[in-house]
Amino acid sequence: MLSVEHVTKRYGDFTALEDITLTLTPGVYGLLGPNGAGKTTLMKMIATLLFPTKGQILWNGEDIFSLGADYRGILGYLPQQFGYYPGYTPRQFLRYAAALQGIPEREGEKRIRQLLTLVGLEDKQDWKLKKFSGGMIQRVGIACAILNDPKLLVLDEPTAGLDPRERVRFRNLLHSLAQDRIVLLSTHIVSDVQTIADQVIMFRNHRLFCCDTPGSICARFNGRVFQVPADTPLTAGQRILSEAQGEEGAVLRILTENPPAGAVAVQPGLEDAFLAIYGEE
Repeated sequence: MLSVEHVTKRYGDFTALEDITLTLTPGVYGLLGPNGAGKTTLMKMIATLLFPTKGQILWNGEDIFSLGADYRGILGYLPQQFGYYPGYTPRQFLRYAAALQGIPEREGEKRIRQLLTLVGLEDKQDWKLKKFSGGMIQRVGIACAILNDPKLLVLDEPTAGLDPRERVRFRNLLHSLAQDRIVLLSTHIVSDVQTIADQVIMFRNHRLFCCDTPGSICARFNGRVFQVPADTPLTAGQRILSEAQGEEGAVLRILTENPPAGAVAVQPGLEDAFLAIYGEE
């Protein structure tokens, strides 16, 4: 269990996070929020790359900074900017990462073969990384993050650069990994969070806004999201959430208590909820 207890992080006069309290148990947690909401700051503190200004972060009741290497031994972390050696192959780079983590050679070789297959790179394991696309590099990063079979997996924008097929593969992988470990991921792709997250964590004004299931967050807006033709005149209190192409042309999804004539009620999705919560920001 990971406990975040009254954590505040300040940079001089700027407060990135204020009095955050969370309890995470095995499952997938999605971090959602606009740029600057504090998602990466929280992940870096959990990864021991930043220290809280106030509060503490506990792993099974013990302070993670006091645990030191014992804590980092159960942690897998993929930052937004994944560093690698362009002249290495995926297999060479993962061998290097395994050596740094103290994984025995025979065990490491077996694990590397499994992971390269898992991320779909078994046929490219001897290519130079400098020849890889951004999405392929990201898959190497994901393999590196789970190399030590972590109990706590922290992923910052893990689906960046992945095509739709790779994202489906990655979502399936996370589902299988989360059976007996905590997975915390941040992404701007709302559909990924809605598909795979058991709980969604949202910050607003640098404080915790909610930690709830995607269904419960969407249910907050039941009866308030409608679809109308794009040329429908709107009045005060009828806020546009998004625009899309329907069978008969462009349509708007709007948030309102008083729908215009001809509006059709629709089931709110997580993207609707995100835009409703953060739209004014």
